[in-house]
Amino acid sequence: MKHLFSTILFILILFKSFSQVSDSSQREIKLQGAVNFRDIGGYKTKNGKVVKMHLLYRSAALNTLTNQDMLTIDSLGIKYDFDFRGPYEVKVAEDRIPNTTIRISLPAGSENIGDSAYMKNMGQLMKSDKFILNFYTDLAPFKYRYAPLFDSLVANQSMSPILFHCTAGKDRTGIAAALILYALGVDEKTIYDDYEATNYYRKRENEKAIVNIIKFYGTNEQVAVNLMSAKREYIEATFNTIRANYGTIENYLNEEMGLNRKKIIRLQKIYTK
Repeated sequence: MKHLFSTILFILILFKSFSQVSDSSQREIKLQGAVNFRDIGGYKTKNGKVVKMHLLYRSAALNTLTNQDMLTIDSLGIKYDFDFRGPYEVKVAEDRIPNTTIRISLPAGSENIGDSAYMKNMGQLMKSDKFILNFYTDLAPFKYRYAPLFDSLVANQSMSPILFHCTAGKDRTGIAAALILYALGVDEKTIYDDYEATNYYRKRENEKAIVNIIKFYGTNEQVAVNLMSAKREYIEATFNTIRANYGTIENYLNEEMGLNRKKIIRLQKIYTK
């Protein structure tokens, strides 16, 4: 019966994801040394188009890729690897990517993750899930983390595939995917569904992490589940905070991501059909 409550809670969250990943056979890139590696193409937009497949990929950490994984990723032709992790995360888990892929570091907001002060405070952080919501609503680092990504997407006239990731492929990566899909014209329900699908792709990893968080930090079971889950309310909090401060997501993309109407049209021309 040990940890049964946390397992049941996580299964309930996971159950909501099944319908969202019915097309996982074409979306997921199965790798031995990485999880949550998937294509965010294939989604319909509000104007009747579809986000192109094989151009936009999201993932969790890439430090344990096997030789076969390297061949798989190399076959995708990925030109850029946008890494949202901070320097301490990278130091202990350096990306393993093909020589033809260019890694671009975008660590804004993650500079202290993993340093001595952060690790010393980890036990306190794990007592509550409030810091997760704070992470999703603190817009300050977003411009420096995501605007360079959008600049590259707009400039990608050759339509070269790109990849973006963090450690779990959930929070920093989830926000990036949400903003990209919104800019491409995908409706919010689909955007939230894509975000929550992480619960499906990280099922085994999350189950292990929940047990370890409870064991090592004495965390409440519900809190541990919340910490590891991609809950819709998290990404909704990001969108709500943006609207509260900028009026609309469109205003935000224009003012902070540099996406004026002309660039939005260019972005949609490149990545939708």
